[in-house]
Amino acid sequence: MRTGIIGAGKVGCSLGKYFRLNNLKVTGYYDVNENLAKEAATFTETTFIEDLETIVKISDTLFLTVPDDLITTVWNQMKDMSLEGKFICHCSGALSAGDAFPGIDKCGAFGYSVHPLFAVSDKYNSYKELSHAYFVIEGDEKHREEIAGIFNNLGNEVRYIAAKDKVKYHCAAAVCSNHVVALIQESLDLMQECGFDEESALKALAPIMLGNMQHIAERGTVNSLTGPVERADVKTVEKHLNCLDEKQQMIYRLLSEVLISIGEKKNPGRDYGRLKHILGNE
Repeated sequence: MRTGIIGAGKVGCSLGKYFRLNNLKVTGYYDVNENLAKEAATFTETTFIEDLETIVKISDTLFLTVPDDLITTVWNQMKDMSLEGKFICHCSGALSAGDAFPGIDKCGAFGYSVHPLFAVSDKYNSYKELSHAYFVIEGDEKHREEIAGIFNNLGNEVRYIAAKDKVKYHCAAAVCSNHVVALIQESLDLMQECGFDEESALKALAPIMLGNMQHIAERGTVNSLTGPVERADVKTVEKHLNCLDEKQQMIYRLLSEVLISIGEKKNPGRDYGRLKHILGNE
């Protein structure tokens, strides 16, 4: 399989480097920004390709690692080229292959969404962690196992998903990754109101954050839940609510409702009635 990468950003660089380190053939990089393509080619020890037609011609698999709103734009530039039998892939979490590549079935090509369930945050270092990533694949069933085989052979876990579930799947990933950042910022803001600066607050909270995530990964949410909501500690929860402003209270209440549902699974005999009442959902 000869893989060409169109788009020399974080995902494109990370995938290309990961493929090359595992002895997969990467034909090279094309990007409308030639400097980015040259940098990516140098970083991955592959080839800078000057034009879209050439990379399409010399590759049998193409990864369009461009921003989501440009995937179909690039596809529209490719779709009248000779694509018979080629695999066309994108790495968007939210877009299905059908949405990204309209009319691909008429071109004799096969479309796939190949999403690494992993926060690719660093253009030149994230590849080191891709071996731990879970790849979620959606697209034409005819050659889906061949696409999955690329990553299975590298030792990655692979999961298939239906096109109709892509947006909800991506939302789940965003809640787990991006929205956690927002919650941590809320905690840091509260710590700063108590006299910490942001650096010391982050250092103080790091052990509890990292420990909690490790426990969840190993044991699940039910067995990892602790704290005043899990204990149905009404007095402490009331004190928490009283120290928060209106916006903070809203976040606290909504999250506590979810915690109660987890607590009820962990402690089926515990009465959460009073806690539900003060949180306003009963």
